[in-house]
Amino acid sequence: MATEKIKFALRITPETQKLVKDLCPRDNCQSQNEFIDKAIRFYAGYLSAKDAVEVLPPTLVAALKGTVQDSEGRIARLLFKLAVEVNMLMNILAAELDVNESTLEGLRKRCVQEVRQTGGNITFLDAVRYQKEG
Repeated sequence: MATEKIKFALRITPETQKLVKDLCPRDNCQSQNEFIDKAIRFYAGYLSAKDAVEVLPPTLVAALKGTVQDSEGRIARLLFKLAVEVNMLMNILAAELDVNESTLEGLRKRCVQEVRQTGGNITFLDAVRYQKEG
């Protein structure tokens, strides 16, 4: 906040002034000016919605950040475990199956296309049906 302040005329209804006077102590404001300044900043943040931190209470922001960070960590650990399992599966299949590189490359292209089309919603049954058809 800037330390230099300007003075200007402000017209509000008596009801709004009573609201400011009544709520000023609840927000720990030293003056009605401080309360109105905070209210304007809050409303501007609400309208622009660019920086939700201006609108949300700091404790809520901290709680949301913590929840998101915990979720990110959990998802990263699960993805790592999944990548290890898939790598093991690929090595087992590669050791046991005789698949040439051109067939593998064609399958990769088809799978990329299918994942894009379905948004990744593919089941083992889909793969079995495709293999039996093809």
